[in-house]
Amino acid sequence: MLRRIISQFEPISLEQMSGIKLMNRTDTKFVTSERLLYELLQLAHSHYYAQQIGDERIARYFTAYFDTVPHDMYIMHQNGHLNRQKVRIRSYVDSHLDFLEVKTKDNHGRTKKKRITMQNFDAAHPQHDILFRRQDDDFVAYDDFLRQHLRFAPESLTQQLENNFNRITLVNKARTERLTIDTGLRFYNLVTGCRRDLTGLAIIELKRDGLQPSPILDMMLELRIKPSGFSKYCMGQALTNADLKHNRFKPRMRLVERLLGNDT
Repeated sequence: MLRRIISQFEPISLEQMSGIKLMNRTDTKFVTSERLLYELLQLAHSHYYAQQIGDERIARYFTAYFDTVPHDMYIMHQNGHLNRQKVRIRSYVDSHLDFLEVKTKDNHGRTKKKRITMQNFDAAHPQHDILFRRQDDDFVAYDDFLRQHLRFAPESLTQQLENNFNRITLVNKARTERLTIDTGLRFYNLVTGCRRDLTGLAIIELKRDGLQPSPILDMMLELRIKPSGFSKYCMGQALTNADLKHNRFKPRMRLVERLLGNDT
C-alpha cells in the first residue's frame, strides 16, 4: 500500500536534495496511524517530491543507542532538561553507511548533530558489546570524537536500545521544507531483553526554513493530525523498561496505544 502511494510522487535525487539548504530550520514532529498517513500522502502527492536512491523511495534505518548505566541521558529528558544529549550509531542500511553521532539540544530548543564514520559495523548482525575505549586506531578516533562533543566520559557508555524503521523523505515543490516519515518502528532493549513492535504507527517530522508556508500543515489540520514530540530513544526506553521513571512520556505512551488500537 505505502509503496503504491509513494510511487505517485515525482522523484527527486539525493544530489538534488543536497542543494536544499534550510538555513533557519525549525522542526516539528507529528505522530499518527498508518491509516491516516495513507490519506495524508494521497492529499500531498501533487505538492511534494519523493527522494529516490537508485530505484528505492523507502530507506531502511538501524540505530543503536548508548547511555550511562544509570541512564543519565534518558533521565535528563524525562526530567525536562532542555540542554541534553544523545549518542547513537545510525546505519543507513541500504547504502551501507554507518555513523557514530552525538545529538545536542540547547536551551533554545535547537539541535546540533556531530558525527564520524563508524568502521566495520554490520547493521544486519550488530554487536551488542561495543565499549568506547581506546583499544585500536578506530576507537582512538571515536574516543577523541566523543570527548570533543559529549559531556559524558566515553568509557561510561553502554549499549541500551536498538531500533529499526523505514523512512520516506519528501521535499515540497518550493524546496523550502523536508518531511521525513518513519514507519515499521521496532525496538529491542538490550538491558531488559524486551521487544516492542510499533508497526501501524507513523512518525512525521517537518523541517522547514523558518516560518515559510507549508502545504502539509493544512492537510494535517484537515485530518486532525496534531504536533507531538517523539524521541525514539526515550519512547523506546519507556516502552521496554518498566523500571525507568516515565511520567513525562505517559501522554505519548497513551497516544501510541490509542493509535495502535490497544487502548481499553
